[in-house]
Amino acid sequence: MSIGRPFRFRRRNRHGRGLRGELIPAHLAGYRSRSERFDTWVLESAQRLERLWGEDIQSYQFVVQDIPPGLEELAASGGNIPFGAGSPAAGPKPAVITVYRHPVESAARGLVPVSELIHDVVVEQLATLLGMDPETVDPTYGRFRPL
Repeated sequence: MSIGRPFRFRRRNRHGRGLRGELIPAHLAGYRSRSERFDTWVLESAQRLERLWGEDIQSYQFVVQDIPPGLEELAASGGNIPFGAGSPAAGPKPAVITVYRHPVESAARGLVPVSELIHDVVVEQLATLLGMDPETVDPTYGRFRPL
C-alpha cells in the first residue's frame, strides 16, 4: 500500500463522473441569481430613462437594497412598506434612487412582470425628485398595474 499523497489528493473521480463544467450555460436565464437579475432590471430601467431624458439622468445614482430600513417597525404598525426611496443631491453627493428588492418581488407575485414593477418604482422615485408626474417622466408608466 502506497501512502505517497494525503487522502484529499488520493480521492479519484471514478469513470469521469465529476463536475464537467457549469450546470447552466451563461446564455440561459437560470445562470444568474435572482438578485443579479434584479440588479440588471434596475440598470435596464435607468437606461430606458436615459434614452428618454438624456444627460439629465446621468447624474443620478441607482441603488438596490434588500429591505427598507425600519421594516420591522413598519410591518408591526401596519404601515405601507415602500418599494423604493429617493434622496436629492446634497453638495458633492449625487441624487440617489433606491429600489428595495424583497418588497418589490413579493408585491409582483406573478401578477406583474418584476422588471416592469421595478421600472414603475424607478419612475415614481425620479418623478418625486424632479417634482413631476410619473406619466410625464415616462409615458409607459403604470402599463402593467394589476386590476
